[in-house]
Amino acid sequence: MIDHTGVSVSNFQVSKTFYVAALAPLGYQIVMELPSSIVPQGAMGMGVPPKPDFWVGGGKPNVPPLHIAFRARDRAQVDAFYRAALAAGGLDNGAPGLRPHYHPNYYGAFVLDPDGHNIEAVCHDTPG
Repeated sequence: MIDHTGVSVSNFQVSKTFYVAALAPLGYQIVMELPSSIVPQGAMGMGVPPKPDFWVGGGKPNVPPLHIAFRARDRAQVDAFYRAALAAGGLDNGAPGLRPHYHPNYYGAFVLDPDGHNIEAVCHDTPG
């Protein structure tokens, strides 16, 4: 089981704005923000409180860009993530829909963050 992961980004403030908006429909929020004395370019830990499991830190962006998928509780959350991420400046990388080449109930949506990281929300359950 993965405890936490994260991305390095070129502009922390721009990415902070993006991730706070994009991940809000999934219940994510800033759980911890590190002071500039520790991370001069800025860093925050996000998650469903009380524990952060996704970190965003300013610096040199990961090359190549990363793919990170966040689990959604239902398909409506996937749709809401996609709308929120696009409204926050993300770029479409795959509209919400079934991806049966993964498995019959794989419902996901993909956006590119400001640094080109492929961010996904996915639901594996049948609707209902």
